Amino acid sequence: MEIIIWLIIMVPVSLLFTCLGVYAWKRKKPMWFWSGSTVEESEISDISAYNKANGIMWIVFSAILWISTVLGCLNMKTGGFILIAGCMAGVPALPVVYGRICRKYRK
Repeated sequence: MEIIIWLIIMVPVSLLFTCLGVYAWKRKKPMWFWSGSTVEESEISDISAYNKANGIMWIVFSAILWISTVLGCLNMKTGGFILIAGCMAGVPALPVVYGRICRKYRK
């Protein structure tokens, strides 16, 4: 039963971040990072590369979630450990990586 609950939670969350990455990658206008913030087209030198970098950032983060999802099905403690460790490292890393992306592609 715990594996079913694990999957009910982890698959949609992992899929959400994967879809966010794909959406950012394919977006024609500059992708934003925080809710409510915007990035103007005039601020970015190469919108396609900027969005691709954003998409990769989110897909890499989602990979951590997918790995913990699969490992949780095999061993719940291992999956939980990977999830906690990945989020503790990944969540603070996201703004840092996004800042580097912004600095690289700002005009």
